[in-house]
Amino acid sequence: MGKECVLGVEQLQMRYGTRDVLHEVTFHVDRGEVLALLGPNGAGKTTTIEILEGFRLRSGGRAEVLGVDPAYGDERWRARIGVVLQSWRDHGKWRVRELLAHLGSYYRAYSTAEVQRPWDADELIEAVGLTAQADQKIKVLSGGQRRRLDVAIGIVGRPEVLFLDEPTTGFDPAARHEFHELVRRLAREHGTSVLLTTHDLNEADRLAERIVILAGGRIIADGTADQLARRIAGQDEVRWSCDGQAFAKSMTDSTAFVRGLFGQYGEAIRDLEVRRASLENTYLSLVHESEAR
Repeated sequence: MGKECVLGVEQLQMRYGTRDVLHEVTFHVDRGEVLALLGPNGAGKTTTIEILEGFRLRSGGRAEVLGVDPAYGDERWRARIGVVLQSWRDHGKWRVRELLAHLGSYYRAYSTAEVQRPWDADELIEAVGLTAQADQKIKVLSGGQRRRLDVAIGIVGRPEVLFLDEPTTGFDPAARHEFHELVRRLAREHGTSVLLTTHDLNEADRLAERIVILAGGRIIADGTADQLARRIAGQDEVRWSCDGQAFAKSMTDSTAFVRGLFGQYGEAIRDLEVRRASLENTYLSLVHESEAR
């Protein structure tokens, strides 16, 4: 599955009774890569993630995470992955710092020369923006604060592979921005590979280096946001005015075109606007095309 590949599935299949949920799904995630797995409800995203996390046995095909078949992953393997679920229950009387320090203690036995687990509790609390709530009981946290704690729990062991299932639900814009920066830092500075599922297409566009779209249990697209957009829309549209006249032109390489405009007309260029095909338009087009087959 490739030298730098840390997560991958090949011809992955899942069947419930007589109903096929996954049809020969194949994709991979490289070390330090952030990949978004998108798709409508019922597309098979959760099933795929649960197979990779080792929580569900597949019906066929191959799956590998950090060189291990998730179906046979032991505690040492689990210490190397992190999971942020959509929601989970715990004892509301735990205090934030107390809970993270307690959970972190389970990872100390798995520290190596290369990876020192776990995070320091206060450092992690600061990273997810819960410093002011460090000594509060979980039951008094707001929904957004609770979601930040979920993220902290998922990364307390400094995972090499991180599964994020709708991670920013309940976040305000500032908290979402801070979380995106944290994920980028994990990937960039620690080499953490991230598999993200989200219904927020703007989040996927901003955070993921590559996007896989799943529909009807099949992969219908795999590439960067720009690559997928060009597959549907093909060209960017550039609008500008010069000497009182308005212009519009479509082209493949808008960056080179704009550079040429300024090289030729300089400060005479006004009202410049570059319209790229959005990920939302691309996603909807691909899903509709798949459903029409």
